[in-house]
Formats: sequence, structure tokens, C-alpha cells
Amino acid sequence: MPTIDILLPGFAIDTDQGHPAFCGVFLVRGPDTAGRPRTVLVDAAHVGRRPFLRDALAAHGLTAGDIDTVVLTHAHWDHVQNIDLFPHATLVVHRDERRYAHTPHADDWATPGWTGLLLEQLPVREVTDGEEIIPGVEVLALPGHSPGSIGVVVRTDRGRATVTGDALHFAYVARTRRNPLVFWDEDAATRSIDRVLAVSDVIYPGHDRPFRMTEAGDIDYLERFALTLTGLGPDTPGLSFADGTSRPTWTMPGVREQRALYEKNAAEIDRRISRVPRVLRPDLPGAGPARG
Repeated sequence: MPTIDILLPGFAIDTDQGHPAFCGVFLVRGPDTAGRPRTVLVDAAHVGRRPFLRDALAAHGLTAGDIDTVVLTHAHWDHVQNIDLFPHATLVVHRDERRYAHTPHADDWATPGWTGLLLEQLPVREVTDGEEIIPGVEVLALPGHSPGSIGVVVRTDRGRATVTGDALHFAYVARTRRNPLVFWDEDAATRSIDRVLAVSDVIYPGHDRPFRMTEAGDIDYLERFALTLTGLGPDTPGLSFADGTSRPTWTMPGVREQRALYEKNAAEIDRRISRVPRVLRPDLPGAGPARG
């Protein structure tokens, strides 16, 4: 039976000067259909967390070379930037997410124009809803936050654990059923939240601690909150705190236009993908040995 561990916790914190965007990074391990052990990373975080990711892998007795599969719940900057640490791995991403990353909308600040180039630096496996990554680990299509957002359902001894990415950023979203950031389709985003709740015993959100929903509809966190801030103190002049337990939905300007352009330019997107050079090679210094 596969297992899931938290490598880097997600945090529901924000500021009026920018987004720390600390997404959760998860380690899933289990045998493949031939009984060989497989090590799967779900999301990779941004480069500000790179040394912490390496340390977290080491704490589990692993190096980057031990990761054979990297699953992206979606291709936003805070989830994707560290994939170059894993040049031996296969990158698992939804077909729609891969294609959108090559032609992001000008108002999509979470998908920089270089995102498509970065994705193509690893061997890519496109997936759709219901596909098996390894036995007991399946893809759950969760579009809305982005065109090809996916979750990863892990059948553990504690029940079905779903890594949601930003289809469900924070635990409170399970109660409001409103995604606070929509770059593709608000109605689809709401349906995806409902889908997560319908299939999950334990939920691992994109930017919060894992939790269960009680029969009374309350949030039961399974991990304690722990975060240390440096350079600031409770008495720092000008420091203030705002209520972040619920946030209004922000929908990207131009989403309807972008969906139409995506459909219109589908063939050109495929041609663009085929021409992307792969400059990241497993034999480069720092890549680490491949897993045997």
C-alpha cells in the first residue's frame, strides 16, 4: 500500500507586499506493477525553498536522483520552479496544463512566459482523469484554478488521501466552496472542490495543513502549525495582521478570451512544444546519480 509524507508544509500566509506562496511538497512511495519501489514527488515548490527541499529529502534518506516521478498539480510558478533538480525523473502533468503553459495569458501572473520551456526540460508524461501513476495512486482531474489542475489520490491505510494543489488552497475553502484564485473557470473550480470533498478521507491542500472534515462539517487539522519568522517581532513598528480565514475570489481578467484562444491555437501549441530544446541534461554537474 502506498504511503504519503510531507516534505515541505504548505502555509496559508500572504502579505500586502507580495506572495510568499509556500506550497506543500509531498513524497509518495509504493511499488509499481512489477513490484519495484517507486518514489514520487508531488509538486516541487519555488526556488526560495530549494535548500529546504534538499534538506527534507535528505531527512528521508533520499537525494534528488532517487526521485523517479515528479507530479505537477499545476504549472504555476510556486509549484514548478524546482523541477530542474530532478533531471532523471519523468514529469507528470495534465495535457491541458502543459499546453496552456506554452501560451499563458498576459494577465496570468502565476504562469510566466518561460513556464512551458521549463516543463520540457524533463521527459513529460501527459495524464488525464483516473490514470494510475503507480498502483493505489491515481490522477484526479480538478480544473478551474488552472486549465489542467489535477489532484493525486493516494489509497493509504488511513483511507483516501488527496493532494489537491490549488484546486483547494486552504482548509477553509472546503467550507466556503469558493476558490480564491481563478485563472481559468470559476464554475469548474467550484465543481472541483466538491469533487475533492466527495472522494477524500484526508485532504492535503496546496497551501495549508492536512485535514479531515468532521461529520459536523468542521475542519480537523492533522498537523500542528509551526513557522518561525526572522527579522520581525510582535512589536515591530508598522507590522500588522489581517484576518485571512476567508478571502474574496479573484478571477483573472480575460479568462473567456484566453479559453477561446487556447482552443483556436491548439495545433500551433503542439508545434511549439515539438520545437522546444532540452538544455537540462542528467549528466550535468549537480544532477546527481540516477536511481537504479
